[in-house]
Amino acid sequence: MTSKNYDYDVIVIGAGPAGSCFSRIAAGAGLNVMVIDKRKEIGVPVRCGEALGLGEIIKQDLDIPKHCYSLVVDGAKIVGPNGKAIKWVAEDTRGYVLERKFFDKWLAELAVEKGATVKTYSRATEVLKDEKGKLCGVKVTHGGREPYDITAPLIVSAEGMESLMARAMGFKTVHALYDVDTCYEYEMKPYDHENLIELYFGNQIAPRGYVWIFPKADKKANVGIGIGANIANGEKRGGIKGADPKILLDEFIEKDKQLQNASSLLDFGGVISVGAPINEFVKDNAMVIGTAAKQVDPIHGGGIGMAMEAGVMAAKVAIDAHKKKDFSKNVLYPYEKEWRATTGVTAAHRLKLRKVLEKVSDDDFNHVFNSINEKDLPEIMNGKFAGPVAKILAGRPQLLAALSGLLS
Repeated sequence: MTSKNYDYDVIVIGAGPAGSCFSRIAAGAGLNVMVIDKRKEIGVPVRCGEALGLGEIIKQDLDIPKHCYSLVVDGAKIVGPNGKAIKWVAEDTRGYVLERKFFDKWLAELAVEKGATVKTYSRATEVLKDEKGKLCGVKVTHGGREPYDITAPLIVSAEGMESLMARAMGFKTVHALYDVDTCYEYEMKPYDHENLIELYFGNQIAPRGYVWIFPKADKKANVGIGIGANIANGEKRGGIKGADPKILLDEFIEKDKQLQNASSLLDFGGVISVGAPINEFVKDNAMVIGTAAKQVDPIHGGGIGMAMEAGVMAAKVAIDAHKKKDFSKNVLYPYEKEWRATTGVTAAHRLKLRKVLEKVSDDDFNHVFNSINEKDLPEIMNGKFAGPVAKILAGRPQLLAALSGLLS
């Protein structure tokens, strides 16, 4: 039962994967959960490549309905600047290419079925504090109408990149250009594929980033690019100054024998976080989860799986805090501690790899692709760099300085 001093036990800002997973778990334990989302329709507009590993759904103990995904892919094909491809196919590389407009809504519906209340087209505009300065709710406007107050002893920011309320609650969520990629994507048809996600690297193709082709059913594909926002905003890299991701993507498409004749069914741009997570995830009466906390893979910018994981971790701690009637930072901290000791370790390894790779020239990148194979990729992605680096240095010892960051 909600405390008589509050409208709800917890207010969740954002009904993306993080917010909905948090709300499902918290509401399932009996908490009175209010979820507000600024969009008129959950899952719209789509803002990513829509990929999610099968393992995340298994960890969540969910059975994803067929209408929520377009395809199950077997793995990935990673292509170097010279066109050499390494295929990575294993049991743990299988994944979904989602239909986010259905997937996100399904996750929100699961939360509703557990007892959460979801309100769309509702924007939090201000955080509320009581007479002692303690967070106690948010001011909300629905459809731009007169704002009203809702209260709860716990506020959870699952706002994504915007994270305005997280900032208002005192969290340092501002993104530096260096830690952001600016992206552009088309949905295209027809495209014949090998049931693999395709990733294309090279400074002339995508400076400090990559081009992706995520296959979908019915010969469709999400074709997109992400490049360093610092480069898009003027810094010279790989001979490109002030690069425009749409122009670079159009150039890639024009050179591809299949894509150059394909139709575009959807196009959009956006930004993604590829830096370190924020310095703290909890304060008294407040938590930040998912992309709002910069819990995103720094290599590819994918955040769906990490967001879902963080939502569940945070919810379990919130349930304990509710039982104790104590939402202090100390009581909420086990969520942050668990994330940093598990998923956070993987994210740190990936960030180290990103910072090293962006210093490598296309010629050196080609050498890397010529030196490693598909058996090395799991080690690299899991932060076990010593073996693959030894292979690379055996043929090009002058790369020691550039790769030494992976060995520290």
